Amino acid sequence: MDVSESASISSGIAERYAKAVFEIAKETNGLAQLEGNLDELHGVLQSSSDLRALVTSPIYGREDQGRAIDAIAKKAGLMPVMQNVLSLMASKRRLFVVPAMIEQLREMIADEKGEVTAEVVSAQALSPAQAEELSKTLKAQVGKDVKINATVDESLIGGLVVKVGSKMIDTSIRSKLNSLQNAMKEVG
Repeated sequence: MDVSESASISSGIAERYAKAVFEIAKETNGLAQLEGNLDELHGVLQSSSDLRALVTSPIYGREDQGRAIDAIAKKAGLMPVMQNVLSLMASKRRLFVVPAMIEQLREMIADEKGEVTAEVVSAQALSPAQAEELSKTLKAQVGKDVKINATVDESLIGGLVVKVGSKMIDTSIRSKLNSLQNAMKEVG
């Protein structure tokens, strides 16, 4: 089995769980709460290396994973459907697909709301005014409401890298310096 086959299987597993959670949340008018839960769960995963290890490492047993994920879900105040699916995933040893499930659910919610998400990487954190202006500019381009998912990468030196769907716009200084360096190599 090659890596792409493994990734495809993981994506399929994540998609099935995401679809089930999405449908239940939609039936109970809980999509807004689900969106908040996803942000909370993503934040906890990003900030805790112990949780990432618990989710991805095969050395933890079903019971350990189940107890830990149940405690985290309750402490984070996740809605019952999220608590239940995380418990089920722990019992089936499938917690490793939680990050992919979060992404799938975010895409489903955005699609339901008629939004697209723009992945924006900048050298410095965007101010709320800058994020709003960028969102308006992108909305004019893509014709849908645009939700900004911003991250900071100081190695860009300045500028932005914006990715919406399959389109990417790279206005970073690092990119421009790399282009200049390549052009100089061709001349010399």
